[in-house]
Amino acid sequence: MRLIKGFIIPAAIALFLCGAVSAQDPGDDVINVDTSLVRLNVGVVSTSGTPVKTLTKSDFRLYEDGVEQEIVRFEPTQAPFSLVMILDMSGSTLSFRQTIRTSAVRFLDALAPDDRVAIIEFYDKVNVLNDFTSDRRKLVHSISVADGRGKTQLYKSLELALQKLAKEEGRRKAIIVLTDGVDTEVRNLDREILSDAPEDKMKEQIDPESSAALRKVIDNASDQGVTIYPLALPTGDPSKLVDPSPIQFAMFSAARERLNILANRTGGTLNTINRLEEMGRLYAQVAGDIRSLYTIEYQPQNEKRDGKWREIKIELARPELISRTKPGYFAN
Repeated sequence: MRLIKGFIIPAAIALFLCGAVSAQDPGDDVINVDTSLVRLNVGVVSTSGTPVKTLTKSDFRLYEDGVEQEIVRFEPTQAPFSLVMILDMSGSTLSFRQTIRTSAVRFLDALAPDDRVAIIEFYDKVNVLNDFTSDRRKLVHSISVADGRGKTQLYKSLELALQKLAKEEGRRKAIIVLTDGVDTEVRNLDREILSDAPEDKMKEQIDPESSAALRKVIDNASDQGVTIYPLALPTGDPSKLVDPSPIQFAMFSAARERLNILANRTGGTLNTINRLEEMGRLYAQVAGDIRSLYTIEYQPQNEKRDGKWREIKIELARPELISRTKPGYFAN
């Protein structure tokens, strides 16, 4: 969680989840007071996996590094979301574009009427097809015209999505991204690392979490309380090739593990599409997951900015229920 300090901002913006509050009395020097809220999207299910949507603030107890924290804001599952849908329009998806479009529309159908959606496509370029809107006709049109080919700008598309979400002040936020996990620039860096590695040691040469592009996205998402749901396409899997090489397996494994890290660290889930006909169902499933999230904010009692990991734990008044949220954040 990065803390922003030393800025003077309007009072209305100060109510947003993190920032700085400044006070000024006539004749006095400006006093900057640092504040920071941590925002969590929390899913709760029964032992059978059924979402539980009727809980209240009093049903939750929140701990950071074992110390109970005061919940200062609570949003029920019915509160609206601002969502970014990111579509992979790189060359690897050319053969099943209609499946993507049909499945993406199914995702829209599962949302609430007051949820706001922006749609971004990526390939050689990253394009915003529409800004945030609840107009389903505009959204369906954006999906229908999504097109492209060439390289894969996955992390740049995530950065743009987070920039757009930063302007959606006071709203709950999530990203759903359709991708096989491959990013052209990151893959090229992985290839450099593996260029001199022995074939039997290639897989262990790459530390997926060390990717600067991944860390930047995770930090920004943590700052804003954005939950990310990757939908992993079956493209790019070297096991489907006739004669795959060890370097292909190593790079694909690293790309997929980054998607898993991205989901886990933001409180989302990685949904793997094994067959293209599963895509529509998984899109609808993710929409259902998003619509069953609670949002909690708290101000950490530990105000140290030492860059250390802060572990987050949720306890529920009904111990038979199961909660899911991001596991923590770095206090940068």
